[in-house]
Amino acid sequence: MDLPIVVGVDGSEPGLRAVDWAADEAALRGVPLRLVYASLWERYEGAHLAEELGKPSERVRAEDIVESAARRARLRRPEVKTTTDVVPEEPEYALLRESRNASLLVTGTRGRGALTEALLGSVSLTVAAHAHCPMIVIRGNHDNHALPATHGRIVLGVGEKPTSSAAVRFAFEEARRRGARVEAVRAWRCPAHETTDHPLLAGEPARLHEQRAAEALEAALHDAPADVRLHRRTVEGHARNVLVDASRGADLLVVGAKRRQRSFGLQLGRVTHGVLHHSTCPVVVVPEQE
Repeated sequence: MDLPIVVGVDGSEPGLRAVDWAADEAALRGVPLRLVYASLWERYEGAHLAEELGKPSERVRAEDIVESAARRARLRRPEVKTTTDVVPEEPEYALLRESRNASLLVTGTRGRGALTEALLGSVSLTVAAHAHCPMIVIRGNHDNHALPATHGRIVLGVGEKPTSSAAVRFAFEEARRRGARVEAVRAWRCPAHETTDHPLLAGEPARLHEQRAAEALEAALHDAPADVRLHRRTVEGHARNVLVDASRGADLLVVGAKRRQRSFGLQLGRVTHGVLHHSTCPVVVVPEQE
C-alpha cells in the first residue's frame, strides 16, 4: 500500500500553497493525498483564514477549511485520490502522529500575525524537529509547480558528519522523479586560531580545511547512482548562510536531521533551524537515526 502525502491544513494562504505543492508531488509519485486539520491550530498561530472562504473568521468551521483545501487539490490534480480529516487536538500532536504513516509530511510557513511567511511558524518548527518521515516546508517565492521541475536543481546540504544517507537517498530519488540535477554542497571554515601571517604558510590551513570538506563530500556521495546528474561544491563560510545562498533558484533544499533517542527537547541543529527560517525554496528535513 502506498503511503499518502499528508498536508497540515490551517486555512491560511501559505497553507493552501502547501496543498498545491503536495497535490503536484502526489501526482508525481502516484500516491494519495491526505489533508488534515487540527481544530486547535488557531490557539497557536492566530485566526487568519483563507479569504476565499468568504465568511467572517468566527463563522468558519473546521469542515469549511478542510473542504476548501480539498476542492482546491482536486481541481489542481483530479487524478490524485484526496481524503480529509478533522481532529480536535493540538496540531503538532496530530501531525506527528500522521507522520508515522506518511511518505511525506507537508506544511506551509506560518508566522504569528504580521510575521506570516516571514519566519517559520511554531507548529511547523516543532513538527520538523520530531517528524517520523521526511517533512517539507513550503517557503520561498516558488510558483507552486512540482511537475516538471521548474529550475531542475535540487540542493543537498552535507554536514560535518556526512552519514546522512537517508537525506542523500531522498535527494537522488527526488532528482530522478523530476529529471533534475543534484547540487551537493559542503560548507567549510578555517578557524581564526589556525591562520598565520608567515608568507610561506599563508593559505595552508585554509587549503587543508577545504580538502577535508571535499573528502567528506565524496564520502557522503560514494553510492551516487550513475543515472543522476551530480555537481559537487565546497564553499567557505557558515553552513547556514552557504545553504540559504544555494537555495536561490533551486526546487528543493534537502537537509538531514538527527533523531536522538529522547522524547523531549528541540532536535534541530542550528543549520537546519536557520535554513527553515530563511531558505528561498522549499526545505526538506529528512530524519536520520543516530
